Amino acid sequence: MKNILFLLALTVLLFGCGKKKQAVEYMKEAKAGIEQKKIPETVKAYETLLSEFPNDSLAPEALYQLATLYQNKMVPNLKENESMEKAVTLFKSVFDKYSDSKQASVSLFMAGFIQANDLKKYQEATATYNLFLQKYPKSDLAPAAAEEINNMGLTPEKIIAKKELPKQ
Repeated sequence: MKNILFLLALTVLLFGCGKKKQAVEYMKEAKAGIEQKKIPETVKAYETLLSEFPNDSLAPEALYQLATLYQNKMVPNLKENESMEKAVTLFKSVFDKYSDSKQASVSLFMAGFIQANDLKKYQEATATYNLFLQKYPKSDLAPAAAEEINNMGLTPEKIIAKKELPKQ
């Protein structure tokens, strides 16, 4: 009898202590990390959530938030260009992996926006915006995407001058 109780206690101890965190716990960790300005810990929490729970309902939000950290150049030890490239990759991943999520359309738009305005990769940005318009023609961001394509590569002064031309 003592052996059975010992084995039962040992089993509870082993399996109870080895309990894996859930996706929601990693999300809470990440949000706390942002509030405390502990960005490396935040990145790790999001990345762990994504690797351990890629099919969880929180995964698209985690990937979107991770991309936003890179877009805002908050991740330390990265050059600005590297951070923007990483943001584009992550935003596109939201669209690729979670195309039915509420973050998918905004993520695809943001990828195009960064390509055009931060990286000056106009051909890639145009392709991304065109894909956005093809997939989300009724999105609130569709007019902005069309406007971005229309003004691709122009300086603010040229955009203003273009708008001031008389309509024929």
